[in-house]
Amino acid sequence: MRVVAWVAAARAPPTLQAVPTALVTGASSGLGRAFCERLAAEGTDLVVVARDAGRLEALADQLRASGGIDVEVLPADLVDRDRLQVVADRVADPERPIDLLVDNAGNALRRPFVANDVADEEAMLDLHVRATLVLTHAAVRAMTARGRGGVINVASVAGWLPAGTYSAHKAWVTVFSQAIAAQVARTGVQVMALNPGFVRTEFHERADMDVSGYPDLAWLSAPEVAAQALRALRSGRVVYVPSRRYQAVATVLRHAPHETIHRVRTRLGR
Repeated sequence: MRVVAWVAAARAPPTLQAVPTALVTGASSGLGRAFCERLAAEGTDLVVVARDAGRLEALADQLRASGGIDVEVLPADLVDRDRLQVVADRVADPERPIDLLVDNAGNALRRPFVANDVADEEAMLDLHVRATLVLTHAAVRAMTARGRGGVINVASVAGWLPAGTYSAHKAWVTVFSQAIAAQVARTGVQVMALNPGFVRTEFHERADMDVSGYPDLAWLSAPEVAAQALRALRSGRVVYVPSRRYQAVATVLRHAPHETIHRVRTRLGR
């Protein structure tokens, strides 16, 4: 019988469902889609969340056909507080428990802070910070009551580099996830911040960013990042950086003097 692999160490109550269910935000493309495909291959039922209902339905059809699993489609723009609450209510539903939350939805603004409309900055803040807070709160409350579950909040190595509000948001996601992980320790619930570097997805194209000059070595594969992240969560990691090269980058960014990082960032900005 299949059980929830990422919380296998916790003692499950007799009512544990035979097939686990994961809810993935930003599921229609990129890293979110890679998480869905990986989880489906493991036999995990899914609730897929993104703004584009058509793309979600196409993804759901593919996952059902390839994995023989149940897939629930839940279209939502997480910047919209009413739709965010619908997703949070689904995460917290005790009758249809979510065993794993992958909070992956995100975007970026190409221009620097002073050139952006404040409304666009606020929308990005709501997506990266408020939505993460609301969904994590719904998840950990429901999961601690059951004594099992996992949360992956997607941050970034950019969170250790002062490169604008995107970096600030991802720094918050990392620290927030660490704090909640400590609060739910020994409850059977795991919370992890995933901090990848550049991943080959639609993310940069949607943000109208020119990354054509970046070397191949800088890029990570979305399927491999998803696979590594799930292994890291199951092993009890609280902060995880995929790939040795980005682990080295993260070590430098986390321990170099702030003045040095500031000077490097200023030169890059110019």
